[in-house]
This record gives sequence, structure tokens and C-alpha cells, in this order.
Amino acid sequence: MMNMWLIIMMMFIFGNMIFISKHKHLLIVLLSLEFIVLSLFFLLVVYLSYIEYNMYMLMIFLLFSVCEGALGLSILVSMIRTHGNDYFQSFNML
Repeated sequence: MMNMWLIIMMMFIFGNMIFISKHKHLLIVLLSLEFIVLSLFFLLVVYLSYIEYNMYMLMIFLLFSVCEGALGLSILVSMIRTHGNDYFQSFNML
């Protein structure tokens, strides 16, 4: 059980490190955010199964994470269509 907590915490830390260090491409930022959400999902699964609680909250969490992924993908497609790439430096953020 302790190994599972350690793996989940390492996943969360690595996802945050990638999110902080790779800020040039939107696709890599979105993938690191999805990795963080996946680690939080595993954390909820382990925690809720440990306290023997029902798993209805996990379905709501998955619903919001899928909506977040779809929204990020639509922003990525819109950005590539207007600017031609997913670099943050290629357009003005104002």
C-alpha cells in the first residue's frame, strides 16, 4: 500500500516538473496536465478504496477531466489553425 502512495506522489511530482519546465509548446503542457489529473485519479481510487467508500465521486471527476481535455484540444486545434503552430512565442498574449 505504501508503494502505491509513493508511485502516485512521484507521478504528481513528475507531472508538475514537466508542466513547469516545458512551457514552449501547448501540446506538452496539455499532456502534463492530463498526467497530473491521472495521478490525482489514482490517488482518489486508492484513498476511496482504503476507506471503503463508494466510487460515485470518481465518475464526476472523470467527467470533468474529459471535459478539460476536450476543451484543451479544441484550443490547440484553434491555435494551430490561426497561427500555424503551437508555440507560445509565435503570437501576442495581449
